[in-house]
Amino acid sequence: MRSPLRHASVAASALALCVTAFAQGAPDPIRPPAILPLESEQAPRLVPYPPLAEPLARGVVIVQFRTEHFRVMPVFGKTATQVSPRIGHLHVTVDDSHITWAHTNEDPVIVVGLPPGAHKLRLELADPSHKILATETIAFTLPDPKAPAALKH
Repeated sequence: MRSPLRHASVAASALALCVTAFAQGAPDPIRPPAILPLESEQAPRLVPYPPLAEPLARGVVIVQFRTEHFRVMPVFGKTATQVSPRIGHLHVTVDDSHITWAHTNEDPVIVVGLPPGAHKLRLELADPSHKILATETIAFTLPDPKAPAALKH
């Protein structure tokens, strides 16, 4: 059985190694810096895909998306706005509602319980202080499950 003191010593050594590995010294003219200043990063981009057809036919909206120059994660606050590469979350709004929620991971956005008909899903890339960096809107139509099969598209 390892002693708690030895385990703490190993953890401290590993932490010191990580800090040393990421510490920045004088600029190296041959290699670019490991972390770029935010001002020199490309603008973040949000690329949503149309809702998946099979779940949509059952009334379940599943929207996959990807981001460029941005990572979606549950981090909030002014200090986190200085992290490079950029991090933040999505603001999700259905049908221009006054209700918006934060989507904080890279899993698809899933919405259930909407009535049949035309809808819009607004996705906004937000930095950790909720500043909107990019917006995309997806329009879709939920079929009426009670409609005769001949009338369904």
